[in-house]
Amino acid sequence: MTAATWFILIGTLLLVVGFTFSYFKRVPATSAILYLMIGFIFGPMGFGLFHFNSLEESALLEFLTEIAVLISLYCAGVKMPAPVTIKRWQNPLQLAVVSMAITVGLVTLFGYYWLALPLGAAVLLGAVVAPTDPVLATEVQVRHADDPDHLRFALTCEAGMNDGSAFPFVMLGLGLLGLHDLGDAGWRWLAVDVFWASGAGIGIGILAGYGVGWLVNKIRTTFLDTAFLESFLGLGLIALAYGVSLLVDAWGFLAVFSAAVALRHTELKLAGLKQEYSERIETRQDDEPKAIAHVHVSESSLVFNEHLERLAEIVLVLLIGGSLFWDSWSWRAAGFAAFLFFVARPISVHLGLLGSRAPMRMRHLVGWFGVRGIGSLYYLMYAIQHGLPEDIALELIHLTLVVVALSIVVHGVSVKPTIARYWRSRKPR
Repeated sequence: MTAATWFILIGTLLLVVGFTFSYFKRVPATSAILYLMIGFIFGPMGFGLFHFNSLEESALLEFLTEIAVLISLYCAGVKMPAPVTIKRWQNPLQLAVVSMAITVGLVTLFGYYWLALPLGAAVLLGAVVAPTDPVLATEVQVRHADDPDHLRFALTCEAGMNDGSAFPFVMLGLGLLGLHDLGDAGWRWLAVDVFWASGAGIGIGILAGYGVGWLVNKIRTTFLDTAFLESFLGLGLIALAYGVSLLVDAWGFLAVFSAAVALRHTELKLAGLKQEYSERIETRQDDEPKAIAHVHVSESSLVFNEHLERLAEIVLVLLIGGSLFWDSWSWRAAGFAAFLFFVARPISVHLGLLGSRAPMRMRHLVGWFGVRGIGSLYYLMYAIQHGLPEDIALELIHLTLVVVALSIVVHGVSVKPTIARYWRSRKPR
């Protein structure tokens, strides 16, 4: 495809999305399915006007997916309720740490024994597909920081945290393949990749978010007529937290999510506001924010960043559709996707939430809505850029693209009807 054709395709798609936004809110499907179908139609499965080679363009795809995930993590973080309490965050923490580790273990066993992958490649595959996606899971994410729904909160918070907590397993897989230093008996991996990188990422994010929130409040109260470009402040916070994390070998995804959470918490605290958690049963989904007070940077920057997030989703899902051929849909890949969706995810969620007070119905829904997407592509491209052998890279690309495409379709078709039934069941009789 020529540059002119690409501009026409993207422009037409953006116009369609813009004109049909309210329509897609009513139909039982997500907009990501539309982007994927257009990729199929114009890609190798359809007219063959373009083919995106994920292996040859792995550097570009790593950059694009990295930006998309960072923006999505920020959007998820500023919608998290404040203050952060152990009681409220217990379930997401269990999902992001325990359930994700169990998923990696189950996928590793499946990859090693059924797919006949090398142990390191099986671990890497588990790390790639274990995290749930913050980009494509918009239908099951919290709508705003005052959203009282525990299901959406758990899924959003899990997606925000496990995009960072998966990184140690990526490095473990690379280490078992001889592409990363694990140290004697894995001591370096445990000390540096697990404890230091995770703890430092969270710490950097908290400091950055608090610093920006404090500085905005200080300037605003000292100079009453000061105006800010809140969207730029939000992007600046993302870049600052991520850049510092890269500098000290910390997990930047955790830093960005933590920074966004800390920013909202700091703005509320310094403004003398307290967020009330409503435990009442809602009778409908409310797409509009019901903020108790205007929190300047976190709320004002959210709209702009959500538009960037949607634009990134369009481009990347279109490329996914243009990466697949008809023979990509092998029984091997489809069987792996079925194992992940129907076995690994539900088992890991139920085991991870043992001992919690989460209702069984909520556990079933969390076990189903483990959307895989852009984050998985980023981890895989990251591994390829760190020397993953070509034969293993091609096999993992094949498996991951099919998993992501099927997740977009299967979860996209089922999310709205399932969530609607869930809300109807919670209406007061």
